[in-house]
Amino acid sequence: MKKAMRNLVLWVLTVSLVLGASSAWAEDYTIRVAFIGAESHGSYITLNEKFKKDIEEKTGGRVKVELYPNAQLGSDRQAIEGISIGTLEMAVVGGSSLLTLDDRMTIMDLPFIFKTREAAHKAYDEFLTEEFNKYLEAHDILILFSGELGYRHITNNKTPVQKPADLKGLKIRTMENPLHVETFRLLGANPTPVAFSELYTALQQGTVDAQENPIGVIVTSKLFEVQKYTSLTGHIYTTAPFIISKSYWQNLPEDIRKTISNVAEETKTYQRDVIERQNSQFTGDLAKAGVTVNDLSPDDKQAFIDLCKPVYDAYIKKYGDEMIQKIMAIH
Repeated sequence: MKKAMRNLVLWVLTVSLVLGASSAWAEDYTIRVAFIGAESHGSYITLNEKFKKDIEEKTGGRVKVELYPNAQLGSDRQAIEGISIGTLEMAVVGGSSLLTLDDRMTIMDLPFIFKTREAAHKAYDEFLTEEFNKYLEAHDILILFSGELGYRHITNNKTPVQKPADLKGLKIRTMENPLHVETFRLLGANPTPVAFSELYTALQQGTVDAQENPIGVIVTSKLFEVQKYTSLTGHIYTTAPFIISKSYWQNLPEDIRKTISNVAEETKTYQRDVIERQNSQFTGDLAKAGVTVNDLSPDDKQAFIDLCKPVYDAYIKKYGDEMIQKIMAIH
């Protein structure tokens, strides 16, 4: 009896040691993801329904993904800073927010450079994301993939924008982004940088007359509630980079990195599809909500394109036109 009890105790101790060692080997990881948009935005839906779900399932629970929408962890700029200094693991940001890190990346926001969203996808997938990751190494940031926000459009409380003259003197909120400010100055508007968290109130109180964002942002952040007109200018195509701390990424086990990479590739297509469906639906929703929506003819758009030539000249003077020509050659 004593011998049997002793054997049982030894067996329990052995199992405990093995389980303890296995637990140590299968260390758990947490990825906190910051996002300034609402839960109804396509990027958050993608994070919740695809990215988080698949990573947690495919790593057997070893990786936990925590989502923080509605700017709970601060603005895009604060999230980027957090990733760069190692206090945050991941974020989904507007691509324009990365421009201040390296001036060469302003190519992504040159007005009207992407003729179609398919051309933009091809450029980012084939060479732009890889190129930008070289620039971001100094900031300890890695783009897992370039998602989509879509083309930016102008909303305002004064008049439909059909031609550049309609922007003359219009107080338009822009991002705190020199390229955006210069673009709207060239178009005749009065660009006024305002933090996104303050934008709704600024429009409501008349601090600014207008703003510009992708349709998904205009609707899910309810900016249309304080605007009368939406003009589908499509002046800048905006990405939604899924960015992660490079140091954090490199310290993950190889099998987890491989799993996340595979999920990220699948998520890229999923996210772009969700955004496209939302943008199509939301354009109709704006009209139903009483917002006047107007499109631009090719000739109308060309008038805007012509006025934006100086921002291209400035970029080419600093960095040459090789990358611009590479993008323009995509059909």
